[in-house]
Amino acid sequence: METTEKIVEAYCRYVLGWFTIPNIKCEGQYEIDLLAVEPKPNGVLNRYHIESGVSISGSYSKLTAKDFSPDRLKVRVEQAGQRRTVGYFVHRKFGPSQIIEKLKQYGFQEGKYAKVVVTWGWTDEAKTMADEAGLVLWDFRELMKKVAERCSSEKTYFTDDTLRTLQLFVRST
Repeated sequence: METTEKIVEAYCRYVLGWFTIPNIKCEGQYEIDLLAVEPKPNGVLNRYHIESGVSISGSYSKLTAKDFSPDRLKVRVEQAGQRRTVGYFVHRKFGPSQIIEKLKQYGFQEGKYAKVVVTWGWTDEAKTMADEAGLVLWDFRELMKKVAERCSSEKTYFTDDTLRTLQLFVRST
């Protein structure tokens, strides 16, 4: 599990109070980064399929509305840019039948869960395209701030290495 994915999971668990299942393997070398369930007082469970695509590289940091091409995704020099498109998430992270089938095994029914992309900002065009595709965008920087706030006020000893590191960093400043 990548560090950014662990931070997103920490946000869901410790800030929002959701149940999570990370890194679910699917057929065909697909993977679900994170499933989260938000328990509600009335017994309803809100469900979330969360995918992280965080890059701090200047030219590839924001999510874009540029065209996605499965063929260009295979070209080494174009991979990073392709992974920063809304189309990449629509077609590679949320759309494949292998992912849909695995989601069904966990009780996720099409149209009854939120599809969330965590990214380091986005263009206005990407936001419009994501809205049209039914995707919810979360800014990783905002999640980090909320996790840091939680760590600074929490007296709990976190055994999760990533969260413990963040907690120590926040307390040292």
